[in-house]
Amino acid sequence: MKVVKSLLLGTAAGLIAVGGAQAADLPVKAKAVEYVRICSLYGAGFYYIPGTDTCIKLGGYLRAEVALNSGGHYNGQFSGVAGAHNRLTNYYSMRSREDLNIDTRTATEYGVVRTFFDATFTWTSGSYAGAGTGATGGATAYDSAPAGTSGSGSVSGGALGVYFAFIQFAGFTMGKAVSQFDAPWTNYPGNNFDGLVGGGGTVTGVNQFTYTADFGQGITAAISAQDQVAYGQTNIWNTTGATASGIVGGAYGLNDIGGTRSPDIIGMVRVDQAWGLFQASVAAHDNHAGYYGASETTGAASDKWGWAAALALSIKNIPTGAGDVLNIQGVYTEGASRYNFQSLATTSYSMFSGSGNGAYQSVGFAGVSDAVFGAGTGLELTKTFGMRGAFTHNWNAYWNSALYGAYGAVRYSGTAKGLICGSAGMAALALTGTCNPDFDIAQVGFITRWTPVKNLTFSGDFNWTRIDQKYSGTVAYGGSATTAKPAAVYELKDQDSFTLLLRAQRNW
Repeated sequence: MKVVKSLLLGTAAGLIAVGGAQAADLPVKAKAVEYVRICSLYGAGFYYIPGTDTCIKLGGYLRAEVALNSGGHYNGQFSGVAGAHNRLTNYYSMRSREDLNIDTRTATEYGVVRTFFDATFTWTSGSYAGAGTGATGGATAYDSAPAGTSGSGSVSGGALGVYFAFIQFAGFTMGKAVSQFDAPWTNYPGNNFDGLVGGGGTVTGVNQFTYTADFGQGITAAISAQDQVAYGQTNIWNTTGATASGIVGGAYGLNDIGGTRSPDIIGMVRVDQAWGLFQASVAAHDNHAGYYGASETTGAASDKWGWAAALALSIKNIPTGAGDVLNIQGVYTEGASRYNFQSLATTSYSMFSGSGNGAYQSVGFAGVSDAVFGAGTGLELTKTFGMRGAFTHNWNAYWNSALYGAYGAVRYSGTAKGLICGSAGMAALALTGTCNPDFDIAQVGFITRWTPVKNLTFSGDFNWTRIDQKYSGTVAYGGSATTAKPAAVYELKDQDSFTLLLRAQRNW
């Protein structure tokens, strides 16, 4: 028995020795694959970037839509061939868009470092514009320029758009983000319609350097310096360059804005609570014109600072139903009209319709500016005021509707009216009645959304816009080859625009 036991132990020891020798000859075992881990610090959808302590979230949407009776996409038929209301006017335009956003966040001893990027890839159907030369007959040409213009201008072709690109760190926001002046809903208190007046709106972001202080209990305040050039300016009209065709097109002179001098300065205070929010915003805007004439020897008007102020209120979970919300805001501007006629709103109106009283047709024209000047004069700041809002009601978990509206008013000083009405361009129109460039704009719309499954929404948005111009009588318009309007007498009347947007959108 002892012999058998010794034999077994010896055999086992030999096997262990051999196994150890073989194990020593094997390569080092590979590290386990590091799989993507969920990051729960900043909400759903975040993951750790492998090998780092940075969390990332990808998001976006795909959208397909058709706009009926729309000028541009998606706005009213306010100018150009859209406002001509003839055979050159588009009855529809179509668009497809993919949006991609990347959100990263890293916890540090100074707080969270965040970067955010949002880009769109868009294809919009084009249009045909008049290219006739009168005696040689009419002709049209397809406009396939890249998308990206605002207001009622032509928007067609494929394009890449960068909406947001900013860094947030220790209370600072640096880069392209929504203006601190804007209400949280920017241009959309309850609508899809792009051209709503009555407040600021930089839904595609504006370059800025901002500091935001958080006082707790939902109270925050911000001070910001933001670029005024891309989205903060309307027009500074030099009336010495006013022409008859320009005036009927909604421009009361040459747009004579000088080079950059100062960013806009924004201040904002906001209170966010369970019941909703309240926000007060102010902005200072420097108006810097070019020269009176063609060279610097002609002189220039001194700069004038304009300003804007706005109040916004949102009330949530009102008694009409769970999730219902009421958003309203009001604004006043002087020499800073973009804070009322936001960056996607039209600033030059030229609309024709029907037959006039003893005239070929009726026309309504109007224009928005920050300031007006003439030869040797100072800047006359333009005043505006307005409001907009929406009530959104949830019928059930799948359907909701919103009734929305807006109002804007533009008022020129007595001196500015004298410069516009006394210009050579106005004289060439032979106006028979009242000359008054002031105007009002009223907008009402209704939208219904159906969400059959999560993150897939179908919507229909109908909008009516009315331009209440203050001119009266008739003008002798020389016509336009681009819009095919003939030289004739036109009656001055208020004008209307009706548009409908049908949209399908899948968020992810």
